[in-house]
Amino acid sequence: MEQPVSAAASAPAAAPAGAGPRSLVARLTRLNLLVLGLSLGLTVTLLSAASWWALSARQELAAQQNALLVANALAPMLAFEDQTAAHAELTAFARRPDLLELRLLDRQRAEFAVWRAEGQPATLVGQPAALPAEAQTLHVGSELRVWVPVRFRGETLGALLLRESLLSLQREMMRGLALAVLVTLLAIALASRALRSVQRRALAPIVELSALAERVARERDYGLRGRVRREDEVGSLTARFNEMLERIEVWQADLHQQLRQEQAAGQELQQLAHFDSLTQLPNRLFFQRALQGLVAQTLQPGRLAALMFIDLDNFKQVNDRHGHEAGDWVLREVAARMQSVLRSSDQLCRLGGDEFALLLSQLPDEGVAEQLAGRLIAAVRAPLYWQGQLLPVGATVGLAFCPSDAQDPAELLRRADEAMYAAKRAGKNCYRRADASAG
Repeated sequence: MEQPVSAAASAPAAAPAGAGPRSLVARLTRLNLLVLGLSLGLTVTLLSAASWWALSARQELAAQQNALLVANALAPMLAFEDQTAAHAELTAFARRPDLLELRLLDRQRAEFAVWRAEGQPATLVGQPAALPAEAQTLHVGSELRVWVPVRFRGETLGALLLRESLLSLQREMMRGLALAVLVTLLAIALASRALRSVQRRALAPIVELSALAERVARERDYGLRGRVRREDEVGSLTARFNEMLERIEVWQADLHQQLRQEQAAGQELQQLAHFDSLTQLPNRLFFQRALQGLVAQTLQPGRLAALMFIDLDNFKQVNDRHGHEAGDWVLREVAARMQSVLRSSDQLCRLGGDEFALLLSQLPDEGVAEQLAGRLIAAVRAPLYWQGQLLPVGATVGLAFCPSDAQDPAELLRRADEAMYAAKRAGKNCYRRADASAG
């Protein structure tokens, strides 16, 4: 009785049994038919041999009896040397279809009377060396030869030779053998259909299990389950296979959950390692790697990039008067204002405290960076209120270009830092280039 092992997923449709030459059903059918064919062939061969032996023995016995019967009838004629009557007796007996020759010999082994079938030569069989004392039978080719003594009143007067053809018996055997072969082939054909049907039903659980394994391997779907058709070895194999799939499914779910947790933890670590928790801007570690990449790309012919070193003005005063909460709010607000005026390709980073750095890539000319520095300073200088009080926060910017000012990351950062201090000395809330030209 069929019963589902699990309702988690329905079993896949079984591949058609015997669908290809490499299928288990087709292979077993061929092997069974081979064994059946060999068995039937051996049976037919043995039966044919037994039939030939039995029919040959029967014809040999019948020939001996007929020869003795004729010899008894010819004995008086040989005793009284009546050749005419002997010829008539031989001719009367020669009506049998398979008879080839009847030869009657006298005491001196001379031919006394003879009958031969049409076309039989006279010298085909020689005379015996002596008169036979009893019946003798020989098989020569496709004929049977029987020598019997001719006795009259206990005295041996001569011998009789009877030759019969075995061709009729052979033709009968060939017809029987052909019929047996035909029946055998018909039996094999019927057995082939029956075996294929029976084996398809018997091997259906194995075929389904094979199709299930193929589908699991192809789709990586470990929620599939097989069906236990019968409580036998194949049913036990299917149940164990289902248990293995269930364990793999649980293991895969645990693994995916672990990977998601590790991925989330990795992203969190990535965020902590490369981003500032207060402003959510990239931190100094990220900036150092990005600066190296920017310089490496800009050293190619026709490229221009810039670095802005930004320091907030009066930030320490805000912290001292209004506390760190106000200082943190100012940093977040200033970061948002600066990002609002940047291009999508620009990268703003917080280096620590009130220091920021801006990476400008793929600049068409130096004027674009100078204009951006002006907009950035203006955005930061816009009125900034904390709990109704105006905060005097501004921004001082140092600007250095790559590759005109520096072709090394550390040197480019140093030149931008020097330009920022030059802007501080110039009165703050302004920018200076590394070449000391005013903005």
